[in-house]
Amino acid sequence: MDASNPSLSAAGARPASPDVRWSGLTHVGRVRTNNEDVFLALAIDGREVRYLGKTGRASLGASDFVFAVSDGMGGAKSGEFASRITVDRVTRLFPRAFRLSAAGMGMGFADVLGELVDEIHGDLIRLGRSYEECAGMGATLSLAWVTPEWLYFAHLGDSRIYYLPHDGALTQVTHDHSHVGWLRRTGRINEREARTHPRRNALQQALGAGHQILEPHIGAIGHRPGDRFLICSDGLVDGLWDRRIEELLRETRTGDADANHAQVLVNESVEASGRDNTTAVVIDIASPATPA
Repeated sequence: MDASNPSLSAAGARPASPDVRWSGLTHVGRVRTNNEDVFLALAIDGREVRYLGKTGRASLGASDFVFAVSDGMGGAKSGEFASRITVDRVTRLFPRAFRLSAAGMGMGFADVLGELVDEIHGDLIRLGRSYEECAGMGATLSLAWVTPEWLYFAHLGDSRIYYLPHDGALTQVTHDHSHVGWLRRTGRINEREARTHPRRNALQQALGAGHQILEPHIGAIGHRPGDRFLICSDGLVDGLWDRRIEELLRETRTGDADANHAQVLVNESVEASGRDNTTAVVIDIASPATPA
């Protein structure tokens, strides 16, 4: 929040909490017959957890918000099952950890998110061992927990979280958990080479999938009104270069606040490629809405 021009609450004593706007969409693509991508949007407070619609706006003063994208993997329908189990576990497990943290039980955001990842991973491993049709199934997870001042994130796999500050350039927040992702981060290959690399889809970290030791990418970003975040599956990136993602995020940032801005990105990506399931969730931090 801009300290030189804060938005004040009705009492005038302290800055009002910003609003969060969101939009989400998932698309099966033009090749596959089933969708292994899932996105999740939740509002959470000390009393309840509420599912949110594909678009909306709300105050960060009343609730925290959780947004996530998961991309499943596995034979037959097991990938689809894995991603749905993942978001179901987020919905069930996160409120409990949230309440413990809010009650001062010594859990910081890294503890909350680390425990969440461990429990989901354990559930998928157990299901994979118990049912032959689930053997080897796994899922990515890119999750954002939005509070009045911070966006906390947890990530495994090659779905992504991007950050477009109100006065800066687009950056990829999360690390692709693959050898190709490491090559790109360390400057050994460029974006074009990464997109065409024969092992670009070989993951080193994912929930379930037989990966026994996880090192999730967990972190925090302070936000202010005008900032925008994107959570997406690798299918979106297959159809859109980073430069085009930034252009579309900038174009829609000044558009209709009630529109599904995620749909703009998904539609263009599917038209350009469509070889994979394609999912996007766009999150905006906005100044508090002026009362009518």
